[in-house]
Amino acid sequence: QSRAAPGSARTAAPPRSPRCRAASGCRSAPRERRGGAGGGARHSPGAGAAGRGPAAPPPAQRHLFSDAAEVGAVRSALLAWYDSCKRELPWRALAANEPDVDRRAYAVWVSEVMLQQTQVATVIDYYNRWMQKWPTLQALAAASLEEVNELWAGLGYYSRGKRLQEAARKVPACRGVVSELAGRMPRTAEELQKLLPGVGRYTAGAIASISYGQATGVVDGNVIRVLCRLRGIGADSSRGCSKHVSPQREAGVRPGDFNQALMELGATVCVPKAPLCAECPVKQHCHARRRVEKELGLASQRLLGTCPAVPDVEDCAGGCPLCPPATEPWDSSLGVTNFPRKAAKKQPRAARAATCVLERGGRRGAPRYLILFTSPSPGLLAGLWEFPSLPLAPGLQEEKQREMLAGHLQAWGGWPVAAGGLRYVGEVIHIFSHIHQTYVVYSLPVDEDVTLDAVLPPSRWVTEEEFHASAVSTAMKKVPGPFLSSPSLTCLQPGQQRVMLPCPSRAPEAAFYTCF
Repeated sequence: QSRAAPGSARTAAPPRSPRCRAASGCRSAPRERRGGAGGGARHSPGAGAAGRGPAAPPPAQRHLFSDAAEVGAVRSALLAWYDSCKRELPWRALAANEPDVDRRAYAVWVSEVMLQQTQVATVIDYYNRWMQKWPTLQALAAASLEEVNELWAGLGYYSRGKRLQEAARKVPACRGVVSELAGRMPRTAEELQKLLPGVGRYTAGAIASISYGQATGVVDGNVIRVLCRLRGIGADSSRGCSKHVSPQREAGVRPGDFNQALMELGATVCVPKAPLCAECPVKQHCHARRRVEKELGLASQRLLGTCPAVPDVEDCAGGCPLCPPATEPWDSSLGVTNFPRKAAKKQPRAARAATCVLERGGRRGAPRYLILFTSPSPGLLAGLWEFPSLPLAPGLQEEKQREMLAGHLQAWGGWPVAAGGLRYVGEVIHIFSHIHQTYVVYSLPVDEDVTLDAVLPPSRWVTEEEFHASAVSTAMKKVPGPFLSSPSLTCLQPGQQRVMLPCPSRAPEAAFYTCF
């Protein structure tokens, strides 16, 4: 899991109160394009409907926050703990101290987008640089997409920056920027989700509760885990079970801080593995902890031969949609981490691409040059810079992939490219969230007086340092690493040094040619 909001995030890097221990990790939120958290399977509205089975039974009361007194106790305990133990994070400081409501909402919004599927320790530097460069919606709306991509480079999930800017351009009323919202951020979670592209249920709820004080649910991976353990929910957490038990919509003081406290608890105490139950401020309300104690007692009774034959009166009847499935028995070694059950993770698909680093010799003493061009749009890395690359079909022989890459380069550059002139460098592997990507890297020397066709995409020469400062994905930054560190590797034959990991570059004597 990975992603953290103002008041959640999980990495031990930021300081916390000495009274509390920090746990490492990150926070994950459901994908916004799927409608945010809690969007699980739908139950049939009733029995006997055509083509549908009987309605699923309602969750048992023991799983719900139906006791107002208990909700109040949980809220009070969490807020007191949060006030003394929360980590100091830059977006929290802005959210707490910014008097302008639009700028406050913008600060929360940027953090929420950056923290999607990204660890807090990674986000902090990007967030500080972003807010320093674009402190307001007006500043972001006036920026170019290239500037946004350059700052975002290395943060991953690159479409997030583009969507953030697209949404920002709907808000500000400033010269040169077309605005649909006359400079005013939407003021409710419903309006935020409806009016701003790329803002889903989770992000809208976080902005509205933290910035505007709206009592609305914020259910990310951390919150789902906390709620499932508090209420003893063992069902698959990806199927919307948390929507039955969220206490966040209840009217109460400090709704934004309460949401952040739930997220912080899941990020630092109620972590996926080895939770710090002794430090939990709401452990007396935790059904998962009670279940562990109960199972320990039953195990002792079984050893003594005194285990009761009748079920406990607190146990749910069969068919409860929130209880652990009967097919998955209790695992005593897991303890409270039996809750919640997680769906089996889908394995990333394998993909291969042939990639070429073109090097151009300069005058005596001048650096070599390499050539880049941008990804097409749309795509996983759309709008970013990359070396000339060509997707490869599975099982393609090396000789054939070399021929295809040569043809691709010739069609693109307009000069003859012989397959035999391509020098094999090695393979670079990068794991995206859903793709296991392998780049088969070649190098190709070109004449120093080579020119490019004017109809090609816009281009510019950059040094190695400028290359790394450009909007280049982390995956693509791996490609020149072994090539620059060990030029002799360019002469390797296929089968030798098959996996190339990024290595420290030598003195900056190489430069890159880029197209955008």
